[in-house]
Amino acid sequence: MSIDLSESRGAQAHLHHADGSPIRVLVVDDESTLTDLLQMALRYEGWDVKSASTGHQAVTVARDFKPDAVVLDIMLPDFDGLQVMRRIREAGNETPVLFLTAKDSLDDRIAGLTAGGDDYVTKPFSLEELVARLRSLLRRSRALIADTSDPRIVVGDLVLDEDSYEVTRSGEQISLTATEFELLRYLMRNPRRVLSKAQILDRVWSYDFGGTSSVVELYISYLRKKIDAGRKPMIHTVRGAGYMVKAAE
Repeated sequence: MSIDLSESRGAQAHLHHADGSPIRVLVVDDESTLTDLLQMALRYEGWDVKSASTGHQAVTVARDFKPDAVVLDIMLPDFDGLQVMRRIREAGNETPVLFLTAKDSLDDRIAGLTAGGDDYVTKPFSLEELVARLRSLLRRSRALIADTSDPRIVVGDLVLDEDSYEVTRSGEQISLTATEFELLRYLMRNPRRVLSKAQILDRVWSYDFGGTSSVVELYISYLRKKIDAGRKPMIHTVRGAGYMVKAAE
């Protein structure tokens, strides 16, 4: 089944099948709290999500669910994620796999990619980063219609490229740190929508982040210096509510 990659510029972009049915994603992890967070984030994308907490369960669900992508933890209670991927692939399913690995497990990351995994994120990760990686995998996995894909998010004269990680305003290149990029991407994918500090923390910072909401204010100020300095402002504060981005008027 092919995937329709049409996306409204500067709006919340949803990938879906050409027949209008949602993308199917299988999440495999034995941490129930993390699984719940991932399901919430992926369903927000409009995707159909199922989960599994063991290797055996993952193989069974994959056979019946036929996912378009799999988010797969390396460490599982019965057998590891590499074996899960092999069994899924042996069944004829070449769906892309995004591995979840421990922060210091370089060997796991190398083994996962060598065994045929398509990408990985290290724990703890931000939900925004994981969703972006999945969107990129889904675009790349459909080679026949890859030319119709546009990884850019556009709001007014501000352009963010999810593939090249480049940001420009009025054609001028803007250099951002990784966290600044994730924050701007989240704002731009929700133009003219007020996002609270709590929403931003949940989406942009690692799911186990132990800091305070003041970090959001700090990074908003960083973005303003780079995006709005000397120009009409695009990043706005709504007092008592949060922040939003909109085209300069």
